[in-house]
Amino acid sequence: MEQAECIVVGAGVVGLAVARALALQGREVVLIEQADAIGTGTSSRNSEVIHAGIYYEPGSLKAELCVKGRHALYAFCAGHGVAHKAIGKLIVAGTDTEAAYLEKLAKTGDTNGVNDLRLLDRAAAKALEPALDVHAALLSPSTGIVDSHGLMLALLGDMEAAGGMLALNAPLERADAVSGGIEIRTGGAEPLALSCRLLVNSAGLDAPALARKINGMPPHLIPEETMAKGNYFTCSRKVPFSRLIYPVPEAGGLGTHLTLDLAGQGRFGPDVEWVTVQNYQVDPTRKAAMMASIRRYWPDVEEADLSPGYAGIRPKIPGVDGRAPDFAIQGPETHGVAGLVNLFGIESPGLTSCLAIADKVLEVVDKG
Repeated sequence: MEQAECIVVGAGVVGLAVARALALQGREVVLIEQADAIGTGTSSRNSEVIHAGIYYEPGSLKAELCVKGRHALYAFCAGHGVAHKAIGKLIVAGTDTEAAYLEKLAKTGDTNGVNDLRLLDRAAAKALEPALDVHAALLSPSTGIVDSHGLMLALLGDMEAAGGMLALNAPLERADAVSGGIEIRTGGAEPLALSCRLLVNSAGLDAPALARKINGMPPHLIPEETMAKGNYFTCSRKVPFSRLIYPVPEAGGLGTHLTLDLAGQGRFGPDVEWVTVQNYQVDPTRKAAMMASIRRYWPDVEEADLSPGYAGIRPKIPGVDGRAPDFAIQGPETHGVAGLVNLFGIESPGLTSCLAIADKVLEVVDKG
């Protein structure tokens, strides 16, 4: 059996960031991925938004790591030539009740360290985006967009330059906690048998299933995830907006919002569709409800403007004591398995938070 100091499972944006951070510390790192390329799951099926940190419960990991991650991500992208832009975002309200919710969001954001938010009345919002039809808005200037694939390639480049190795087509079949470390075996055309002192489970949607393959991991500490599918529709004509436009959040997501890619192409989504299997086909019947949502802030949108784009799935784990769902970073002090770190519920704002999540994993490793 070959030996490696650290094995990271899952080559999405977070797994890449974790593997990079470990390699930059001078550790021997092997990053294994079941697919034939990096970032084929949640990391490439999202809005590519750099979030500011407005929505998340103060004191939560999401709040902490989103704000830290945003600062780190902008600096990383600037230093590595990754395409990105802080184009700003408007969270919009159509009623007095929703306007009051914007005030609550502004206070939450300020508590989390997002100190550049501005509440706007109807006139001020239309002065920024004349095509908007809203009652009020909350402006977040530090929200942005990023080339997620370019980001992942840059993270991979850093990892490999520091001596880390990537193994594709290597699904983890089992792992065993043994004296002095963890032994793993992979499937695929070229199976691997490796022993390591550190195993990081960063398998995204498959993280709970992977944890159940680790002999010695307490089953009761593996959360039951639900999957929230989000359908995206692309806009065939140029949208009359220069910023991202978000409604107030809804259960399971941030509402059907307008995002722009770096070329200015508009797309709408994601909606929230609770599913039990990983199916990335866009459901065209979701378009009617999406149109109704969009028309609340852009009444001029036409049904012919939208066509099915792509879909993504967010891993949702239950919040503790009825609180909002949060990231879960489990180290040995939680589950008792030496050398194991599990990452559960890494959904939005996981992309924004990837570098800060990696730093948090290093903290857990140092404690262990």
